[in-house]
Amino acid sequence: MTGKLITDNWTLTGHEWAVDMLKKHVINGPRHAYLFAGPPGLGRRSLALRFAQALNCQTSADAGIPCGQCRDCKQIEAMQYADLTVVQAESEGGIIKVDQIRDARRMLTLKPYMAKYRVALFLRFQEANDNAANALLKTLEEAPSYAVLILTADNPEQLLPTIVSRCEVLRLRPLGVEEVQRALEIRGLEIGQAKLVAHISGGRFGYALRLIEDDSLLDTREERLNELQNLISASRVQKFAYADKLSKDKDSMRHTILIWLSYWRDVMLRTAQAETPLVNVDRNVEIEDLAGRMNLSSARGVVNGLENALEKMERNVNPRLLAEVLLLDLPRL
Repeated sequence: MTGKLITDNWTLTGHEWAVDMLKKHVINGPRHAYLFAGPPGLGRRSLALRFAQALNCQTSADAGIPCGQCRDCKQIEAMQYADLTVVQAESEGGIIKVDQIRDARRMLTLKPYMAKYRVALFLRFQEANDNAANALLKTLEEAPSYAVLILTADNPEQLLPTIVSRCEVLRLRPLGVEEVQRALEIRGLEIGQAKLVAHISGGRFGYALRLIEDDSLLDTREERLNELQNLISASRVQKFAYADKLSKDKDSMRHTILIWLSYWRDVMLRTAQAETPLVNVDRNVEIEDLAGRMNLSSARGVVNGLENALEKMERNVNPRLLAEVLLLDLPRL
């Protein structure tokens, strides 16, 4: 293999310090476990897959830099590699179960079929139930020398301290909105669209890519924000009807609340006259109007209500009742 097909930064946008650290670990020998922490859509999984490629690429031109083109690299990228085990909940917001951890542990007891390292990737591990978390702790304690375990999570504090203490923790952070916008423009996105997507992504480049690759995400956001505008002045009957519709699909309800939360955070920031850039820049006029008709306490109350609703969804509170309370607590302006 001649020349580098994957760049020094593993074709990732941002996280240079993390790539530099992991490249050194590839060269000098990896730790047995890692935790990549940060908000979803930040590129945690992409970084983990690049690390797995760097560990196992057999045609690398430079130490720590995978070629990206060999069979091993392509299969790892597709998460279809014999020496890569991927564990995740069936859907975002789901549950990682103990049987999945036990299956992964059985795979880790086998020596690699073709690679130098057998890699186990545990995605969104904050979704693990207690039994699964305890099973992983036992796996971490007994992992063989040829095994590398990589966990991703929103926040280390969501995991058992005994799990975190056994991992090399990399806290990944969002990029600057301007940096994401430039990267999107380089990919050919029109300036206005690149600006909007960069702001909506909040500096999470992985999420920005999802937004431009799947038009339905932006369309859904537009619909949910339009519905929110109507709900602010809706009657109780209309709100109850919408609550019934909203609560029928838990995943959709969670996604809707996240969209509304980003919007009301913008309203709260404008009410507080903060200099922070808006996320929903295309809704600037209506956000300024709402902020002008509310005080900070009221805006903060809406934000707190949405955040509490997300927490209660994790605890399986009745979604219909939760939606009704959420909508009835919206300010009438």
